[in-house]
Amino acid sequence: MHELANTTTPGSAGNAYQGHFSSAVAGMDDWNVIALAHERSAAYGVTRSAAPDYDPLSRTELSGVLERNHILHSHAVPVMETLYEQIINTHHMVVLTDTQGCILHTLGDADFLAKADRVALSPGVLWSEQSKGTNAIGTAIAGQSPTIVHADQHYLLANNFLTCSASPIFDTQGKMLGVLDVTGDQHHFHRHTLALVRMSAQMIENQLMAATYPDALKLHFHSRPEFLGTLMEGMVCFTPDGRVLCASRSGLFQFGLSPAAMQTHTFSSLFGLPISSLMDHYRTAAPGLLRLCLPNGVRVFAKCSDMHLAGSPFHHASQQTRAASTHDRAAMPVHKERTERMPLSDLNMLNTGDPQLAATIAKLRKVIGRGISILITGETGTGKELLAQAIHNDSPRHAAPFIALNCASIPESLIESELFGYEDGAFTGARKKGNTGKILQANGGTLFLDEIGDMPLHLQARLLRVLQDRMVTPLGGTKSIPVNIDLICATNRQLRDMIARAEFRDDLYYRLNGLVVRLPALRERTDLDIVVQRILQHESEALEQAYTVAPEVMALFRHHSWPGNFRQLNNLLRTAILMTGEDHVIRQEHLPDDFLEDARVRLAQAADPAAGLAAETHHPATMEAIESEVIRKTLAAHQGNVSAAARALGVSRNTIYRKMQN
Repeated sequence: MHELANTTTPGSAGNAYQGHFSSAVAGMDDWNVIALAHERSAAYGVTRSAAPDYDPLSRTELSGVLERNHILHSHAVPVMETLYEQIINTHHMVVLTDTQGCILHTLGDADFLAKADRVALSPGVLWSEQSKGTNAIGTAIAGQSPTIVHADQHYLLANNFLTCSASPIFDTQGKMLGVLDVTGDQHHFHRHTLALVRMSAQMIENQLMAATYPDALKLHFHSRPEFLGTLMEGMVCFTPDGRVLCASRSGLFQFGLSPAAMQTHTFSSLFGLPISSLMDHYRTAAPGLLRLCLPNGVRVFAKCSDMHLAGSPFHHASQQTRAASTHDRAAMPVHKERTERMPLSDLNMLNTGDPQLAATIAKLRKVIGRGISILITGETGTGKELLAQAIHNDSPRHAAPFIALNCASIPESLIESELFGYEDGAFTGARKKGNTGKILQANGGTLFLDEIGDMPLHLQARLLRVLQDRMVTPLGGTKSIPVNIDLICATNRQLRDMIARAEFRDDLYYRLNGLVVRLPALRERTDLDIVVQRILQHESEALEQAYTVAPEVMALFRHHSWPGNFRQLNNLLRTAILMTGEDHVIRQEHLPDDFLEDARVRLAQAADPAAGLAAETHHPATMEAIESEVIRKTLAAHQGNVSAAARALGVSRNTIYRKMQN
């Protein structure tokens, strides 16, 4: 994973943006980084034996900091959730801070969060070097580069039980916006953690770039076509006349330019071609990848996205591409006399053979477009937002906006302004010209409120009033604005129990549950094979390489409980793909250790609860023993019928005979 991360090091950019992606690589080794940080800590007057500072910002002060960092926070939280899914149950936490080291948001394992509280690793606390001495967050800020601080490398003795990996986050101009960090118990240090953090920080930067220039023409390029669509690709944003607006970190590296130098260029000066050449390329019926040449002579493959420049050929090409590929839709056959595509149903695409899901989709079809509120329940990671998007795409409002808000990922102090919007000067720190809230953004379309159970009580009353009156009044405003929306909500909590505890309004609940549908957990579904195939197909298309899962791995998948559901499965497969060799087959050695450990314990407990308990504290079983146990249990379930067991496991009869003889 280090090798993958280092392929995008902007080696000649010559600024803080360059240093961000290479600490030891750039010339200064880890020992010197820590030594200099300790010198700074001593100069700040930090005492090594000092007790942790438990004096966080007040709630009002923290709200102000969050508002000032609103854009960073809103784009970082989804990436933090994805990153946390990859390290869940490993005694770690994910931390986001501003440029002063003030913690904005955290996610972590409950057992480690309790330890973290002892050293004030919580929102509102400063983790700069001036406050905490040498630590990954503060030292990453000081050096503006990725940093690992492990165990006794921390300046404060109280922090020596930690291992921390931090990476700064930069905007499109190379200005640092904040820091992403993974902190854990020193005994669970892993050398790949920093690579994961760096890749996640780059994901945040790319999302910020796309949000900053939503109407720009975006060119994606790399010398190897299989890297298009990954973090390794370079990305440059252009104006319609070809002027460079900004470039991603990988793009800067491949050009060998700083952000400031990049903005002096045009499409023509970078590639030696006029911008009209792109228009000519996308006038073709089925434009493939472009072949371009960088100023340093390197030839790259390229493609364009977001080509919605009104009145240009980019707009037509973009509309065709989106109609054909939204949510990985399969292409419909086209008659020679017709070039238009028939619209596809997103709900049909989600129906992969599971009877429970099929029944849910059948219910939804009866109410779509009828003005009925829909409430989706189910465990975290079961695809509630994906289902909500599919409902919208199949509704008469499909051409209007689909606006989503996760009520659990935004601080309570910001949910109200995010949902209802605010007028200019509504409160201290408010943006000039105000802010259009999610409700008004969804006008004419669909509003999706995820984790509705986490909405504060006083806002539940305001939301109910909007749903009843179909009018919304922004904060600080006096004028009510009419709105016309379809509402879809989702939760993984038991709202009826919350009503009994006076934590959720019963009148709002009965307004939301026009139709309540439950998404089954992955372990409850019968279509795991098809789901795995769909995910692999999507990844294979992005990398232009087909991937498969070995039968013995598929057998482990079928016996796993999947507590993280589809989010866990998707992350596991994406990581495993990076580990595969030239045969592109996912095998046991490509799976994470925690997954294999869970599989071993689960099988041992199923065979003998007492032995399963002992297995958690003694030497782990071999993978051969796990395979044998899977085969033995499958044979027992099929009354010894080898053919039936082979079909269930997706292996041949000979494989079962051979495994049982070992």
